[in-house]
Amino acid sequence: MSNKKDLKNVNPLVSWLNKPSSDFTKNDIISYIESNDIRTLNFRYVGGDGRLKVLNFVIESRDHLENILSTGERVDGSSLFSFLEAGSSDLYVIPRFRTAFLNPFAEIPTLDILCSYYDKDGNPLASSPGNIMRKAHQALVDNTGYGLDVMGEIEYYIISERDDLYRATDQRGYHESAPFVKWEQLRIDAMHAMAQIGCEIKYSHSEVGNFSDDEYEYEQNEIEFQTTSVEAAADQLILAKWILREIAYQYDVTVSFAPKITAGKAGSGMHIHMRPMKEGKNVTLENGQISEPSRKIIAGILDIAPALSAFGNTIPTSYFRLVPNQEAPTNVCWGERNRSALIRVPLGWVGATDMIKKENPLEKEQSLNLADKPTFEFRCPDGSADIYLLIAGLCVGARHGLEMPKALELAEKTYIDVNIFAEEHKKRQQQLAQLPYSCKKAASCLRQQAGVFKEHGVFTNRLIEGIAKELEDYNDENLREKLEGNHEATMKLVRKFLHCG
Repeated sequence: MSNKKDLKNVNPLVSWLNKPSSDFTKNDIISYIESNDIRTLNFRYVGGDGRLKVLNFVIESRDHLENILSTGERVDGSSLFSFLEAGSSDLYVIPRFRTAFLNPFAEIPTLDILCSYYDKDGNPLASSPGNIMRKAHQALVDNTGYGLDVMGEIEYYIISERDDLYRATDQRGYHESAPFVKWEQLRIDAMHAMAQIGCEIKYSHSEVGNFSDDEYEYEQNEIEFQTTSVEAAADQLILAKWILREIAYQYDVTVSFAPKITAGKAGSGMHIHMRPMKEGKNVTLENGQISEPSRKIIAGILDIAPALSAFGNTIPTSYFRLVPNQEAPTNVCWGERNRSALIRVPLGWVGATDMIKKENPLEKEQSLNLADKPTFEFRCPDGSADIYLLIAGLCVGARHGLEMPKALELAEKTYIDVNIFAEEHKKRQQQLAQLPYSCKKAASCLRQQAGVFKEHGVFTNRLIEGIAKELEDYNDENLREKLEGNHEATMKLVRKFLHCG
């Protein structure tokens, strides 16, 4: 292989192989491992708790490596997923070569590959979240002709020993810079590691939340990714959480994606942006306005939004974040640039293409194609979400909306252009459906709308029942009211779910 590479990328495999990761083959992986003295191979896959698991191999020979990459390996599914019985739980984990990356943390040169689950008959495991996500998107494409590209933005807190130098203003940390925030470099280190393993990052910044107690300091940050395919978007969110935890451990601090760290302070969300695609084109807008397909998709997602909480808000403290009069939504509605809405359509560069020229008179006029930029944002999920099932549910909602006879009527009925929490708009708020207020209520909503999720064989009944049962077991129906004003009990609950997802 020539040493001259045409394809430049921060991912060393992409640069060395001189091809995009989507084109990686088994022989490519073997060639890279042999030529770069890679001595360890890791299979990685997501368990039922949403965390990235690992199976380690010491590479003994080319034949050994060939065998691993050709057959995959067996794992105990009942120890990974609660919905599998121990008597019939053997699963295969099969590597997806396009996801291979050089491990940025291993002392011994190591290559990691993400895997999918297969059953005893050699078929994708029907109830595995990753497979359900792929089925959900395929059902959307097959039945409507539209696809969905998505991306996530992940918020988190860094918890460290209290530092009284250059203290930021409480709950005023949005886009603050060092030295008034202390963990900007950790975030940048994480971004570089994410980019090296193939994540596509839009930007990062400090977020609103920051506060301290007598012993610790809490600083909120956010990383936002580029819009891509549903599978790539899910993978990069899962990998991002793993990387942030690894780097936080190196810094000797704690990172938490928990939806609520304490009462009265900003919670952390994991918002999902979407753009409907038709024949490779973004059709979010039409003539500068929200397109008809977008409004139908929004209506479909809103129609099943209470049930989607079962995948996006999966622990009791999720519902300590979803309270009125804060930026986290509680009503089933949508709007443009309105942060109190469940689905928000942010600024999309419509009619604003000459801003660079206005600010920089020496620049020439540019003809820019900004068609890929417009998206709309689903704002209620948090770091406890099952990322695969959440994105699958959004695909189900998109298909549901495109097939609903009165989707446009529902879109019009649920549109808001006011602050619904303001006293003068209280009547409008009362006209809107509400999101669940507990895990138990989310389970009830999921069961009520299960038929939509099971259409076209996407979700399995066993999985839906298993998730509903897990949510019900929290027995948290009135927990928020019971703990109101009880700081000690609230913090005990927060600590229990500090490392969710």
